[in-house]
Amino acid sequence: MSNSASGLSVGRSLCYLIVAGVAWGTAGAAASLIFGASDLGAVALSFWRCAGGLVLLLAALALRAARRAVRRSTSAHAASSHRVHAESRRRRLVRIIGTGVGLAVFQTAYFAAVRETGLAVGTLVTLGAGPVLIAVGARLTMGERLGRGGVLAVAGALAGLAVLVLGGDDATVRPAGIALALLSAGGYAAITLLTRRLGRDGGGTDVLVTSTWAFAVTAAVLLPMAAGEGIVPRTAHPVEVVTLLVYVAAIPTALAYALYFAGAAVVRAATVSVIMLLEPVSAAVIAVVVLREQITAATVAGTLLLLTAVVGLALAETRSAANARREAAVPA
Repeated sequence: MSNSASGLSVGRSLCYLIVAGVAWGTAGAAASLIFGASDLGAVALSFWRCAGGLVLLLAALALRAARRAVRRSTSAHAASSHRVHAESRRRRLVRIIGTGVGLAVFQTAYFAAVRETGLAVGTLVTLGAGPVLIAVGARLTMGERLGRGGVLAVAGALAGLAVLVLGGDDATVRPAGIALALLSAGGYAAITLLTRRLGRDGGGTDVLVTSTWAFAVTAAVLLPMAAGEGIVPRTAHPVEVVTLLVYVAAIPTALAYALYFAGAAVVRAATVSVIMLLEPVSAAVIAVVVLREQITAATVAGTLLLLTAVVGLALAETRSAANARREAAVPA
């Protein structure tokens, strides 16, 4: 069950997406702690997230290049590099610039929504609107059909999000925060559709290189606005703030986005959107276990609906890929 462009199996891609979704769920909590301990704004936080992730990805590229230099001859490397540049330079450029701009919108609007209307509402609205925008976009741009099972899974996921939002006792819903969350969802949908479209059309690329350049574009886009907002935080807890910034750059950024881009190039866009709903689930777990927030019956019900939708759609994706492989193996 592998994608011809990327070489990744569907099963491994689903695992990548699950890890990315859980890791992303910790970013909003870390952002809330940073906002509470300093005067850092949403744009500046998004800049530091991408700049830090860029540094870590550059280090990973350097380590990988050193290991490849030992294993491969110079001539083989040169031939491979020439072939990659000849076949996919334009597609890679589109993906890098599009992803970089999309990340700038997605991350900054999300952090602003968290600051404006709270972690729970900001996260849930962003990830709740995402599947709808992605499903419509995939249908219009790629002709993807959900099928009955997919429609039910997306409906179940949205129902779970509705229960979480409407049943939350402590959530404060503010129009400005909702608007920012919807803007974030739009950026996220654009990234998902672009990644899937290029992957489906044979646009398999070096995920680590693409992610690195995308973060460079995002950091460059955000730097002027971050400088105007105040790029260096004023805080009475510098060690705590720096530690949180390093964590945000390493785990829910450098690691999670690399896994996400790899998995999203193989799995259907609608499936990706529902699996990424693990983000609000992991955020809810953190709120209960770490931040000691009270859990309600609505939270339990919404979380169960989300998990059921994720598992159901992931299993449907795996079965679909297995059937396609069997049909391809049958001689004409």
